[in-house]
This record gives sequence, structure tokens and C-alpha cells, in this order.
Amino acid sequence: MGKKKPRPRRSFTPEFKAEIVELCRRGDRSVGQIAKDFDLTETAVRLWVSQAEVDAGERDGLTSGEREELASLRRENRRLREDVEVLKRATAFFAKETR
Repeated sequence: MGKKKPRPRRSFTPEFKAEIVELCRRGDRSVGQIAKDFDLTETAVRLWVSQAEVDAGERDGLTSGEREELASLRRENRRLREDVEVLKRATAFFAKETR
């Protein structure tokens, strides 16, 4: 038996995701059927529906805006830590030079 090749990572617009979520909420078709019809993974569709419920206040969790802010803050924190590390090295270098 051969291994399946992983599907390349795709990105979707917020409008497309909202449309898929709306189709799921109508209840005409199952999540699995909608995923199959649009060539999506069932897991991705379920995550989109779950995130839409969080954003609408129907479920506990981080909203999309909060997730974006958290990612931004983590990037900034990482950059600042790197800056501090560079400054520490520079301080050590110049301390050796003045002796």
C-alpha cells in the first residue's frame, strides 16, 4: 500500500469561509458532505464552524481578533528578545575592549 501524498496547504478568504459556515448552519447537508462538495477537509470545515461560533459569542474561546492580536504580540515579543540578546552580546564585547 502506497502512502498518500499530503495535500498542499491552501488559504481561503474570510468570505469563502463565512459562506461555508452558513451552508453548515442551514443544516441542508452534513459537514462531511459540504466538505466533499467543495473539496475541503472535514476537519477544516469543523474548525471554521467552531471559530464562527466563538466569534458570535455562542461558545467560549479566543475570537479571531484576539487570535490575531496574540500572534502579533508573540512575534513582537520574539523580536524584542532577540534585540535584548544582541544588546547583551554588544555590551560584553565592548566591556572586553575597554579593559
